[in-house]
Formats: sequence, C-alpha cells, structure tokens
Amino acid sequence: MKSNRIVAALGLVVLMAGPAFAQPAPVPADTVVARVNGLPITQKEVDLATEDLGERLAQLPEERRRDEVINYLVDLKIGAKAAADAKIGDTPDFTARLAYYRDKVLLDQYLTNEGKKAVTEAAAKKLFDDTTKAMAPEEEAHARHILVETEDQAKAVEARLKKGEDFAKVAGELSKDPGSGKEGGDLGWFTKDRMVPEFAEAAFKLKKGEVSPPVKSQFGWHIIKLEDKRSKPLPDFAAVKPQIDQYLERKAQQDLVLALREKAKIERLDKPAAPAAPATPAAPATPAEPKKN
Repeated sequence: MKSNRIVAALGLVVLMAGPAFAQPAPVPADTVVARVNGLPITQKEVDLATEDLGERLAQLPEERRRDEVINYLVDLKIGAKAAADAKIGDTPDFTARLAYYRDKVLLDQYLTNEGKKAVTEAAAKKLFDDTTKAMAPEEEAHARHILVETEDQAKAVEARLKKGEDFAKVAGELSKDPGSGKEGGDLGWFTKDRMVPEFAEAAFKLKKGEVSPPVKSQFGWHIIKLEDKRSKPLPDFAAVKPQIDQYLERKAQQDLVLALREKAKIERLDKPAAPAAPATPAAPATPAEPKKN
C-alpha cells in the first residue's frame, strides 16, 4: 500500500489533567550557573550548547540533560584553556578554521533571522488558500476486505457472505491481513493512490454496501466491501501551518542565497582554462573567370 500524500485534518483536543502547575521562570542569559577554575559558565552558554548537542541530548532522560550540558561545558572550558596554553590558537590551521566557522555561524544566523521575517500569518494563509484552490477534488473510499491466499479460499469466503454471514466477523476469522483483520477487515478511508492498482480499481467501482468478487493482487486474493465514498476533505489550516511556516522560511533563505550569488562576482581559479578554439580555415579562393574574347 502506498503512503498517503495529504496531511489529515487535525482536531482540537483539550486535555483536562488535573490542576495546572506554574512553569519555572526562565533563567536570564547572563546568569552564571557554574564556574570551573574561576571561569564562569553562563545560562547563554548552556542554551547554545543545548542547541549544539541536539540529538545527543534527545537520547537522554529530560532530568539528566542539564547536567550533561554543564558537564560538557566544563570539559570545553578546561580543554580550551589547555589548548590556548599549548599555543594552538597561534597555528595557521586554527586561524583558517576560525575564519571558516566564523563565516558559517554568521551565515547561519543571518539566514535564521531573515527566514523568520518571511513567516507571517498572512503569508501562511495566502499560501494555504492558493494551494487548496488549485487542488482538484479527490475521491476517497471507506472499505473492508478479507485477504486469503488462494482463489478457492476467496470463492469460499464469497459463498459464505452470499449466505448472509457478517463481513466483519468473517474477516476477523479468516483474513490474513495482520493490520485490518483484527478490525473486521476495516481499512478506513483511502484514496486510489494508497492501494495497489487491482485493489483500487475494484474498490472504487463498487457502490455503497456492495461486495466484490475475488480480486487478485500481489498480496493474495481479496473480497472487498465498500462502506462509503466521499470527496476527500481538504487539510485543516491549523494542522498544516507548521509545514507551511517551515516552507516559507526555507524558501526565503534559498531565495536570499540565490540573490546574493546573482550579485556576486565569482571566479573559479581551480579549473584549467578552456582550450582555445581552433582557427577557422580560410575559405578557398574563388577561381577567376576566364576572359571572353
């Protein structure tokens, strides 16, 4: 089965989980939270290191993360002091690295700042409206199926259903689909692109309440019951707004880099010069016409 390409609508859920507790006040950025050999470690450094460590911290329980960050900063301060005493900062390699990472951090911060400017409620709503207006209505089906291994088994299932047995009960008893079998064969709502072609073609030809004859696919033999059809609901703005905001930010950053590159004078000195074009041979001289007597 193919994955759904449309984001499902997101309902608004209110969680009532007992009394609310006050959140701790944020620590000011210049607050000194630790010292190592007299050197201060500030909350701002903790915030930067937390951002930098990212995935490494995500693997730890939340209650251990702050200690991990401060221990990292302690090691960083101790190691940096040792490196400075060893004159590492005076080497050409360090100077080159420092210049490179300065450029990188400057660009990253510039793109972050400029990208955030592009993310506005009005821009997000306009992109959402323009996109949804261009979306053609898409048909969606709600169906159940019973999956068996052979055509004979499928015909036996078909015969039981024609005698009036409940589809969901037979699916729970016989279907080899590990996902839907336990749910009475229920596949929920789906579009054609989510199903293999043979299954989709058969399912969408059915009328509400109809049961298909045996249908063969790469997974085996199916008996399909159509529960209902509808036009697929458009995604809800609130549900897709995080993706829209991310798109607006990245597009603004990409456009900015392309605009800067367009204005820049770029010279590639690491490529050999293009070979000179061969001289065009001179056209042969036209022979003079003989004089007439």
